[in-house]
Amino acid sequence: MYPRLCTLLLFILFLQSYRVGGQTAEEPAAGSPYVTDPASYVDPFLGTAPLTDPAFIGYTPPKDWRVWAGLTYPGSSLPNAMVQLSPITEYGSGAGYEYEDSTIIGFTHTNKGHWNLCNVPVLPLSGGAEYPYASRFDKATEAASPAFYGVTLTDYGVEVRLTSTLRTGYHAYTFADPTDRRLLFDLGRANNRVRDWAIAQEGEDRLSGYQDMGGEQVYFYAILSTPIRQLERSEGDDRGYAVVDLGEGGAEVSMTIGLSFTSTENARQNLEEVGDRSFDQVRQDGVDTWNQLLGKVAVAGGSERERRIFYSSLYRTFLWPALRGDANDGFDYYTKPSLWDTYRNKLVLLSMLRPQVAGDVIQSMIALGEEDGFMPTFFHGDHAAPFIANAYAQGVRNFDLDRAYELLINNAYKEGGTRPYIREYIEQGYVPEPVVENPNTETKAAAGVSKTLEYALDDYSLAQLARARDDDEHYRDLLARAGNYRNVFDPATHFMRGRLASGDWVTPFDSEYPYYEYMYREANAWQLSFYVPHDMPGLVELYGGPAPFESKLDSLFTLPWNPEHIARNISSFIGQYCHGNQPDHEAPYAYYAIGKPEKSQALIDRILSDFYAVGEDERALCGMDDAGEMSAWYVFAAAGLYPLSPADNEYLVSLPVFERVRWQVGDTVLVVERAGEGRTLTTAELNGQPMSKEYYLPHADLRKGGTLLLRSTR
Repeated sequence: MYPRLCTLLLFILFLQSYRVGGQTAEEPAAGSPYVTDPASYVDPFLGTAPLTDPAFIGYTPPKDWRVWAGLTYPGSSLPNAMVQLSPITEYGSGAGYEYEDSTIIGFTHTNKGHWNLCNVPVLPLSGGAEYPYASRFDKATEAASPAFYGVTLTDYGVEVRLTSTLRTGYHAYTFADPTDRRLLFDLGRANNRVRDWAIAQEGEDRLSGYQDMGGEQVYFYAILSTPIRQLERSEGDDRGYAVVDLGEGGAEVSMTIGLSFTSTENARQNLEEVGDRSFDQVRQDGVDTWNQLLGKVAVAGGSERERRIFYSSLYRTFLWPALRGDANDGFDYYTKPSLWDTYRNKLVLLSMLRPQVAGDVIQSMIALGEEDGFMPTFFHGDHAAPFIANAYAQGVRNFDLDRAYELLINNAYKEGGTRPYIREYIEQGYVPEPVVENPNTETKAAAGVSKTLEYALDDYSLAQLARARDDDEHYRDLLARAGNYRNVFDPATHFMRGRLASGDWVTPFDSEYPYYEYMYREANAWQLSFYVPHDMPGLVELYGGPAPFESKLDSLFTLPWNPEHIARNISSFIGQYCHGNQPDHEAPYAYYAIGKPEKSQALIDRILSDFYAVGEDERALCGMDDAGEMSAWYVFAAAGLYPLSPADNEYLVSLPVFERVRWQVGDTVLVVERAGEGRTLTTAELNGQPMSKEYYLPHADLRKGGTLLLRSTR
């Protein structure tokens, strides 16, 4: 018995060492195992709670202000899906859902977290519910996880469970009173203005309809598990709505709703994604899909909290851009990315971990660009250039590079496109600011400093594509223009500063005052005076060398924020540095430019520790997630790699918060391993050899795989 028992135990241990997704033979015998079920660490509520502490915000918000922080939603979605099925507690809010609210007014099928969408609202009704329809909900019953949201509506006595496929929402309701089963289709409302809507019964258990927001139409086709007794439309208020009466019947009611941005027929065909799967099967398939994606960045060690924030952030990174193509299109069309925010980190992760989707997103942008001859952008800058340059350098090839390049060249040289003030920028080397008397935070002008700095980065990025295409003429011209950041650097004050068309500096000048669109875009002079990610050596030179650069950079993180300076989407400070908005997110890494990564590491560690999962419930973020960019910053910083200049396709190396991070990129695996208990990086070795470029890991080396060993001291 004893020998056979030993043999059995050894066999079990052998199997465990090779379990799928768990600790394998490549791992050291000692140390923590890799996370094997990353979806279980995801908290979709992260980012839904408000910031309330004035000391953390940096100022006391005016009465009734909710600081623009988080603006995420807890509903069900698959990666980059068409459907985001989530509760709505307040229209006109960032994501429709605010954690502190106590009433649910619907469950909507699209979301971004940016004051738009929230289409096709549905709410189960019972218990004699009357207009205006809304129900308090039992917070203790509210639950959310990847591909699932659940809650009990206390006023109506309905338990709600939601899951989804790429293009279909799946509702499961349990009515406490099965004699009164109704569904509200609140089609007159969304986070966008609804211009028109319709709903029709297609059979005894089917409905179809649409919402028209002017710029786009959202179509739906729904199948219920029970016959429809009556469909009533109401124009009782200025929006209108419809109520579907299901009559008396069983307590369990399910409904699947297919969406399409093309037609109700395509919505009906998209509904076929569900097939004959049950609710639980659809939900489990969603969890499996998320585990497959999230598992491409496996972490070992760290605290429970760090793992929760990490995988919640990685999850949030892959919710946008959203699918817009139908199942019968033959091509997956996507929305435009939120380029102003997400070119920095999020879209780099997209190209790394979902290259097919990255290429489809670019091809979708090309299709939009064909309409007017310019590559589309988003909000500010021309950041399709660094996105596409990075994707191409990473090896993404499933898009028309020639056409993408042609459209980007049009952006960089032609008026009337996606670069405002492009003529002035080319002729003067900067975007001039108009004369404005007594400007304030809300002043609308050129945001000339921000545009100049961003166009310079975009020019540099496009130059990399020009070089890859052997376009030497454009390469040399764009590379020269990449130095235009120098034209808004004031050597007397050591700030990036607005200039008039005459060449004079904007006067008077307050380096601490924040603007939305005057000189700076959602920032002040401190926050943008270190934004030259494509030429940090050149920036150090402008400051007069490492010592004055370091002194100024130290001041960025130590000069206290003036609590009288209030801007709704600029919050959460370390000195003048604002992690609550993206324009200065590269600044903590600026010490690398003078060979002092330990000073960057101290800041990175502080941000990772204190600026995510904020507040009593640990469900607030320090600022807007902006379609996943805030989350993507955490992923890279916590995992030890940071893409300072995406077009250069390399990563600054820092110490991860975990013992090991296993990156699976394509068919290769790179393990980033931390050795030592301190947080001062001393040496970095790739596969036993010193890194070829100090502090920087080229993507080509990452793709070779192996082990990046980071040694540290206290």
